Amino acid sequence: MWSRRNETSLEDVGEVEEIPLLDKPFPPSSAKDSAARTSVEPVEEDGSLDEGDALYPTEGEKHGPHALRRVGGKISWPAYLIGFVELCERFSYNGTAAVFINFLQRPLPPGSVTGVNPNGTPGALGLGTNAATAITQFNTLWVYVIPLFGAYIADSRLGRFRTVCYSVGIAMAGHILMILCTFPSIITRPPLALTVFIGALLVMGLGTGGFKSNISPLVAEQQRGPARMTVVRDAQGERVILDPAITTARIYMYFYLMINIGAGLGQISMTVAEKYLGFWAAFTLPTILFCLCPFVLWYGHGIYTKSPPEGSVLPSFLRILHHTFSPLLTRSLRQAKAAWRNPQFWERAKPSMYAGHRPRWMAYDDAFVEEVRRGVLACAVFVFYPLYWISFNQMNNNMTSQAATMTTNGVPNDVINNTNPIALMVLIPVFDAYIYPALRRSGYNFTPLKRIFAGFMVVSSAMVWAGILQWYVYTTSPCGYGANDPACGPSPMSVWWQTGAYVLIAISEIFASITGLEYAFTKAPTSMKSVVMALFLSTSAFASVIGEVLNPLAGDPLLIWNYVVCATLSFVAGIIFWISFRKLDADEDQLNEIGHQGHNSEEVAEEEAEDSDV
Repeated sequence: MWSRRNETSLEDVGEVEEIPLLDKPFPPSSAKDSAARTSVEPVEEDGSLDEGDALYPTEGEKHGPHALRRVGGKISWPAYLIGFVELCERFSYNGTAAVFINFLQRPLPPGSVTGVNPNGTPGALGLGTNAATAITQFNTLWVYVIPLFGAYIADSRLGRFRTVCYSVGIAMAGHILMILCTFPSIITRPPLALTVFIGALLVMGLGTGGFKSNISPLVAEQQRGPARMTVVRDAQGERVILDPAITTARIYMYFYLMINIGAGLGQISMTVAEKYLGFWAAFTLPTILFCLCPFVLWYGHGIYTKSPPEGSVLPSFLRILHHTFSPLLTRSLRQAKAAWRNPQFWERAKPSMYAGHRPRWMAYDDAFVEEVRRGVLACAVFVFYPLYWISFNQMNNNMTSQAATMTTNGVPNDVINNTNPIALMVLIPVFDAYIYPALRRSGYNFTPLKRIFAGFMVVSSAMVWAGILQWYVYTTSPCGYGANDPACGPSPMSVWWQTGAYVLIAISEIFASITGLEYAFTKAPTSMKSVVMALFLSTSAFASVIGEVLNPLAGDPLLIWNYVVCATLSFVAGIIFWISFRKLDADEDQLNEIGHQGHNSEEVAEEEAEDSDV
């Protein structure tokens, strides 16, 4: 039996921070395994382990003065395949969306039926600024609402892999409809072209939404190796803890790298394609690359880890929430506060609390209550994210406008923000190979909550950088505080001074955005991973709504205040975030363990007895 107490030694271990894992996952944890592992010998005072010690680390090995160093495993080949699918999808979506404004806002250049305008700005439908902005904002809202529907379908009906496959097919149909908009017989008739374009947005958004909420948990499911922390030996013979949470973090770092490679290349190449080839090329070329997605999904079909749908857990989930939070629904603030601080707050929903008179509707076990608690905690963490995205979103609008008021030396102002994905391409491997391992070697546990807090602080500093830069633009511009006047010449300041803000935003993404994906996957209940991931993604939509409130500041002479407000909101949100959730930091390992242990004590005892007979 593989769960007998022993110490694992891996002969083929490579670098300590990249331990190669088994080709196949370890057998799933069962109640029997859990029982065997909880009966372990205590760690010696010097931190050493005898040959008969447990496969899983003790508390002394995980924490304390003799804690073993933690390492992550290598990323599996199936995870890279899923990452490549994401790269193609982001190239196709971002490359196409990058030209939406020009396609909608500006009319066809004289004599053109493709939108080509080498000496000016390309155009097609000529709807004007307001209509173009309204349609693109609707598209953003649409693609962040649909993930909730796609997540529910995956968790309850189809499973994540099948939902991703169907979503790719739906998005492909949307891409084809968008190409139809560029046919000369359609693009020269704006009402017809607009009808086809909006239909394409709806169909493509339906596929993109179903894809976004499921591809992120699907890539993390490709992790190979033990599902719980395990004691192994590295190449030098040192005992270390192989921590699956670190492996998951590494997977999401390189997954995010794929996102930025695809998005960056798509945006740069398609803005050039629309200008010199026409909108037919800007819509067709991303579709051709997107055609690789079905082939890669089919190629890895036999090696992907696919979680089957667990059925709808929504009724039980809602009953638990009602039963748990109902004591808070009182007019007495004192009683509500006492109920919230009651140590039995979640215990009251556990069936074990009703021995002998369990309500008929409690068709779940204690472990499911713990999973729901973990999911609620994860969603509570995400409440603060819109105030992070408010600062993050500045690089896609106000910072692009800021670049237009500076000296660019011929570089298009809407290309400068690609400094951000380029920085991520460099920084992600650096953080994975050097910075994070160095922190672990020093004994500092840079937990997800600490990383998220750091992300808020860094993005706030990026807004401070942008605000100071805006002050210098105003003081050096020929038009002073009217620097954005189209008739005004640029400030003599080089646009590359913006690089500092873009690099800081990239670092904040490594801390907050990537960790948010990791947190949504590791802390969500097994049966609700796609739903929790969709809720995390939907925080961007809330940020867009809040951003509309700040629009009055997005113009001269108030742009300095725009950056000051964004910096303040992100900074204060980060402080409140840490104050609210710092106590969870100590429970990080326990939260990650939920779902990997047995759920029924009677079953544990029965299987343990059977094991002893064998």
